[in-house]
Amino acid sequence: MQSPHLLSKFDLSGLALRNRVVMAPMTRARAGESRLPNELMREYYTQRAGAGLIISEGVSISPRARGWVQSPGIYTDAMTAGWAPIVRAVHDAGAPFFLQLWHCGRASHSAFFEEGRAVAPSAIPIEEEYIHTPQGKQPHETPRALETAEIASVVEEYRAAAERAQQAGFDGVEIHGANGYLIDSFLQSKTNHRTDAYGGSIENRCRFLFELAEAVCSVFPAGRVGVRLSPNGVYNNMGSPDFREQFLAAAGGLNRFPLAYLHVMDGLGFGFHELGEPITLREFRGVFDRPLIGNVGYNQETAEAAIAAGDADLIAFGRPFISNPDLVTRFRDGIELAEPAPMSVWYSHGVEGYVDYPSASA
Repeated sequence: MQSPHLLSKFDLSGLALRNRVVMAPMTRARAGESRLPNELMREYYTQRAGAGLIISEGVSISPRARGWVQSPGIYTDAMTAGWAPIVRAVHDAGAPFFLQLWHCGRASHSAFFEEGRAVAPSAIPIEEEYIHTPQGKQPHETPRALETAEIASVVEEYRAAAERAQQAGFDGVEIHGANGYLIDSFLQSKTNHRTDAYGGSIENRCRFLFELAEAVCSVFPAGRVGVRLSPNGVYNNMGSPDFREQFLAAAGGLNRFPLAYLHVMDGLGFGFHELGEPITLREFRGVFDRPLIGNVGYNQETAEAAIAAGDADLIAFGRPFISNPDLVTRFRDGIELAEPAPMSVWYSHGVEGYVDYPSASA
């Protein structure tokens, strides 16, 4: 099909995007035990640099932020240096590159740390069967609630990670506020039972996100900072009765920062909490003044329709980019997409299911 909107150029706060296809952040677990960005990751991202914008996988902002086996970090000099050649290669291939700032919060386990437990706004565990840890599958633990006085130090970890991302050459950063990780668990009433300035009211539950945005925007201009939210999702045992009011308030409050974009996981491909009608991109358009990215479950046709209708400015694709490194070329030339990659190879820790998918012209 033709995609006059999806494949058109877009000015993202001065960043010239050659199309409106965004490569979504996807945790791929290829950084090894060291968590250092490496040559395999450079090849992976460069293969997919036909995207108008690439957003990296979630990158741990500190040792305490970890919660996924063999995912990369951005909290040491070696990690920062490891990202630099990957960023240069993506730039040489013509794509801007944002790093996603990630803190797993309660979606972690004591096995990831030398001592202590995962932290969260409140001591509420994930009600799921197990978590993958360096010691294999383990039952979820009850996280430790952050003390009010500790929150400023977490905000500083985000700021410092943004600074390292800037040193590595990234064009900007995305604050990962989705999928039940630390920021999302502050936003949602299901997981935030605090009685201090960071809990209780909808406004208070937004405070942590807004403080992080302010800190990160002290490093990058606000037009080089994005935020990702998952208002409809259940991943990591999420979903709150007041989700619509909470997320629309968060989006509206972010207008104080002239952000690069708001990245909304509006699709239901990761599950839906069924606590009301799903929030739509059009609702976010009504409260958020800057560019919107839609995500989850889009194909070429639905992406084109969302942009044509004015509901989104860009569309992020995740799983289609795994087995179609030349996704944009396939969209442009009407080439059938490759079979979806089986979940068994998503996190193989090696070449399989990562850089071994041929382009259509190969």
